[in-house]
Amino acid sequence: MDFLSGLFGYQFLAHAAIAAVLSGVTCGIVGTYVVCRRTVFLSGGITHASFGGIGLAYFLGWNPILGATLFALLSAVGIEWASDRKRIREDSAIGIVWSIGMALGIIFIYLTPGYAPNITGILFGNILTVTPTDLTASLLLTLLVALLFGGWWRPIMYVAFDRDFARSQQMPVRTISYAMALVVALTIVFSIRAVGIVLLISLLTFPTVIVNSLTRSFYRLAIGSAVVATLANLLGLLLSYKLNIPTGAATIFVLTVTLIVVKTIPLCRNLRRVAR
Repeated sequence: MDFLSGLFGYQFLAHAAIAAVLSGVTCGIVGTYVVCRRTVFLSGGITHASFGGIGLAYFLGWNPILGATLFALLSAVGIEWASDRKRIREDSAIGIVWSIGMALGIIFIYLTPGYAPNITGILFGNILTVTPTDLTASLLLTLLVALLFGGWWRPIMYVAFDRDFARSQQMPVRTISYAMALVVALTIVFSIRAVGIVLLISLLTFPTVIVNSLTRSFYRLAIGSAVVATLANLLGLLLSYKLNIPTGAATIFVLTVTLIVVKTIPLCRNLRRVAR
């Protein structure tokens, strides 16, 4: 009951719970596209490239999320453009953007006058620092993602699984690819406070992998991933409240245990059948 009373008694905890729900829904849905298209590494590249924008923002005295948004969007468009034009292999482009973003972030942070800012919350997340402005931006992004997948889930599914087939059906593959790259970038930026740069890729991956063990439907996969990610975020917040540990790490721990359970149960059933 302490946690429930804290939600109504402490504004920062209520904000954290709302952020957990919004980031869970967004990461769950967008993660479905990321996993099905097999671009998890792309998400990791954008995530770590955004660190360069955070370092630049600290150096110039900007809001760190603004700098992260700028770098994430540019990285997403740049990687998509390079791979689409066949100028450079996608995995190579991701690796280059990944390393350059991290290097620039470290350089700008160390060049910032005065004391170096504490980047622990950025790397590993600190959902208790979420502001009303962050919540408003996350809510708008969640609505955008819901509308996008709700109205265009079939074209998005075709592009995620087979771009050549989508082209044969006269679908705007390039437009969808660029739009989804931007959505992935925004999802990453607005989830940094909740999970952190280091652990964010797990929130985009784990829920879809867990639900994919139970269904093959893309539509159900997206909804189920959103539910799993949201519940994991809330349980992670509860664990961090009870045990005084980082919320992002607690969330990934919950997802890891869930994945082990989901993968182990069918194995146990098969072993029983063999034993019989």
